[in-house]
Amino acid sequence: YHAPAGHAAGPNPQAARGRCQRLSGADHSENPLPRIPWMRGNFKLRTGPGSGLHRERRNEVYMEALLEELLEQCRPYTRQGKVATYIPELAKANLDDLGIYVLRSDGQHFHAGDWNKPFAIQSVIKPILLLLALMDNGEEYVRSRVGVEATGKPFDAINVTDQTLLSDHLNPMVNMGAIAICGLIHGASYEEKFQRLLELTRKLAGNPDIQLDQDVYLSEKHTGYKNRALAFLLKTYGMLEDDVEEVLDFYFKACSISVTSQDLAVIGSVLSSHGTLPDSEERVFDREYGNYVNAILMTCGMYDGSGAFAVNVGVPAKSGVGGGIMAVVPTRMGIGIFSPGLDEKGNSLAGIQLLERLSNRLYLSIF
Repeated sequence: YHAPAGHAAGPNPQAARGRCQRLSGADHSENPLPRIPWMRGNFKLRTGPGSGLHRERRNEVYMEALLEELLEQCRPYTRQGKVATYIPELAKANLDDLGIYVLRSDGQHFHAGDWNKPFAIQSVIKPILLLLALMDNGEEYVRSRVGVEATGKPFDAINVTDQTLLSDHLNPMVNMGAIAICGLIHGASYEEKFQRLLELTRKLAGNPDIQLDQDVYLSEKHTGYKNRALAFLLKTYGMLEDDVEEVLDFYFKACSISVTSQDLAVIGSVLSSHGTLPDSEERVFDREYGNYVNAILMTCGMYDGSGAFAVNVGVPAKSGVGGGIMAVVPTRMGIGIFSPGLDEKGNSLAGIQLLERLSNRLYLSIF
């Protein structure tokens, strides 16, 4: 999946706003663009004023201008966040970066800002890990090994319980649960397991060029002391059968895959359709697995900020400390966002602000 030629640069918001005014007959020169209902675009009968194609183009122009407008509204928040310094390579990120890519279910796509800038996927890989584990083992077995309840604690918390550690104390979107999920992936070796994960990520994103960021991987591997503690705790309680260092090497590589906002939007769109690719309608995973992953994203995907995110944005989503957010609007669209400045919970600060505004303007909340 590739953006069409001529879309490398973000749209001009002033020009787009002017076109929208001419098409709609409205004057919004001193006011923000008005809310309009969501409009699907597959109209093919007439092309004159008031026809379907005319409405489709007006919706296109509106979306282009809307993304640029919201991007500028949220740009001040980029400097209010902090980059993840505990992984030295991530500390090199530019706080000014902010990008968004939207892929709708009708194939229309829109983008603004630094949508094509690569970054480490980090925890946004967790729903893909979960999908692969479900495809390998089925829902019943995966759920018997890693629970589904929100922990209410930070993503890297080691004190998840005061009692004996059980699978019910974990979920696949926190580090300890994701490390346990790594042990469920099939393969003759952990190198083969990683290649299977990488190939699934490429397929879901429609991008065969997705690669491991070697620098991020080595940086994370050399400083991942807390993740080692979590893995050895799992091993202590019999929740990790394989060699700890092999599992962790796989996990560090998984989190170091390099993606763009476009990649995350396309992956989100596959989850929004519960398993079919946007360009071919090929089914990659069973619908029930899509339901399972989306439900966990809704309750656990934004760490211990998932409750507030559900209220303010209202869609399944997953964040990562690399600054990425993948959002899933079931049956409607996938959204990818990049902004490396994080809030105190490890979520992209400007990214959440951008999603909240977009959800409000397009009525995205599933509630």
